[in-house]
Amino acid sequence: MKKILIINTGGTFSSVENGSGLAPGISGEQITDLLSPEPDMCRLKIEDYCSLDSANISPDDWRKISQRISRAAEACDGVVIIHGTDVMAYTASMLSFMLLHVPIPVILTGSQLPLFASMTDAVDNFQSAVQMALTGKKGVYVVFSRKIMLGCRTSKVRTVSFDAFESINYPQAGEFNAKGLQLNESVLPGQEGSFSLCPVYSDKIAVLKVFPGISPDIFSYLYDKGYEGVFIEGFGLGGVPFMKNNLLREIDRASAKGMPILVGSQCRYEGSDLSVYETGQRVKACGGIPVYDMTQEATVTKLMWCLGQTKDRGEIQRFFQTNFVNEVTLTCKNK
Repeated sequence: MKKILIINTGGTFSSVENGSGLAPGISGEQITDLLSPEPDMCRLKIEDYCSLDSANISPDDWRKISQRISRAAEACDGVVIIHGTDVMAYTASMLSFMLLHVPIPVILTGSQLPLFASMTDAVDNFQSAVQMALTGKKGVYVVFSRKIMLGCRTSKVRTVSFDAFESINYPQAGEFNAKGLQLNESVLPGQEGSFSLCPVYSDKIAVLKVFPGISPDIFSYLYDKGYEGVFIEGFGLGGVPFMKNNLLREIDRASAKGMPILVGSQCRYEGSDLSVYETGQRVKACGGIPVYDMTQEATVTKLMWCLGQTKDRGEIQRFFQTNFVNEVTLTCKNK
């Protein structure tokens, strides 16, 4: 009989009203008492890792959770992580990199309403996550509102709707419908490659959203404060100003000092392409590293993860020209 490890981290799924609003307070034992599957389906083992609103999940939690999953991979057939929705896409993206070629399914899920609330979506999301864990399809996934999405392609796009997550710039890995579990085998992670636990990271990064009038001085400040990488969310396909408020000069200086400067788009869909406009081509000429169609969550966590492996700017650029877990479509690589 298959064994599934449930890791409870809190979030809305596990929340109760405490007089100051909703806060995590439901234990793993309470969850399994209510949601245990039929005895002949599988065996669940549940662990309370923490009881946090996901806004308080930190990169060190990602490290510890990845290490726990690495150990579980030797004894369990799958892992389901109950997680708050606000940071779920970040956690799913980082686990995708920290658990390269993970040999079991790792499923993140949560809910928009607490488990004990009327009309909650927690029960359906949990049952769907367990069903996906039982498939044996290796990789990190988010299962939510009957959608199955690669963890590194998932973003939270709605704040109150049950359909809170979407797979960005990439097909869904599957769904649950009237015919049952339907998987899109063509987009599932490849089965080749040896499992590699890589939990080292750096959190000395910054994300800058360009706006008209932004001061270029921020780059010098970040470098002087010891930041090791920056992700710039540019306009449209990835353009940044180069006349008044010239960011290109600062990108060039920071790159020359060895700081990787990633450049993508503020737009959620369809990705960036620095080869189309003069603004984008100037960015590349100054050392900006394109992120193509990656999600913001995947870009941030991949940069943190890469800086844990190396501080060499050239190596990090090579990493961002490598598709590790279907996190990026490199269609513009050679333009």
